[in-house]
Amino acid sequence: MMKEIRIHARAGQGAITTATILANAAFEDGKYALSFPTFGAARMGAPMNAFVRIGDNPIRVRSQIYKPDYVLVQDPTLLRGFDVVAGLKPGGLAVINHSKPASELGLVTGGWVLTVPASRIAREIMGRADRVNTALIGAFIAATGELSLEALEKAIYTRFSGKAAEDNWKALVEAYNEVKNRGN
Repeated sequence: MMKEIRIHARAGQGAITTATILANAAFEDGKYALSFPTFGAARMGAPMNAFVRIGDNPIRVRSQIYKPDYVLVQDPTLLRGFDVVAGLKPGGLAVINHSKPASELGLVTGGWVLTVPASRIAREIMGRADRVNTALIGAFIAATGELSLEALEKAIYTRFSGKAAEDNWKALVEAYNEVKNRGN
C-alpha cells in the first residue's frame, strides 16, 4: 500500500530536506520511496511544496500529490491564503507547526489536524525557529507510526553531521515525545 505525503513550506525552510529524510528513512525500513519538490516563483521565502511517496512496491507515479494521506505544514503563515489541507483523504492527517490547538485553526478537512510547536522546539534546541522540519517529522511519526525511529535516526545522521545531526535528532525526539505524551 502506498502512502502519499505533501509538505507545505516556504523556499529555504527545509521542505526538500524533510522529504529526503522521510524517503531515506522509508528505504532504511525496507520500503520503496520517492521524494521531489515543486516550486512556483524560484525565490527564497516563496511558497513551495515537496512530496513523498512511500510504499511496499516500486513506485511508478511521478506526479504531484493532490490527494495526500498526510500533510506537513512547516510555516504557519501558509494557513492564510492557502488551502493546505485541500484534497486530504478522509481519515488523513495534517501536522501543522503551530502553538495553538488544532481546534482554533478553523481548518475544514475530512481528516484530522495535529499541531505541534515545532518553531519553539527548534528555537530551544537549535537556536533558530525556522528549522522545524525534524520536529514536524517527530510529531508525524508519533501520530502515525509510518516509519521507525531507528530508520529516522539513520536518515538524520546520514543527512547531517556533528552538532547539526545531534540537534536535529533531539528536535525530532522532543516533538515525538510531546505528541506521544498527549495521548494523540
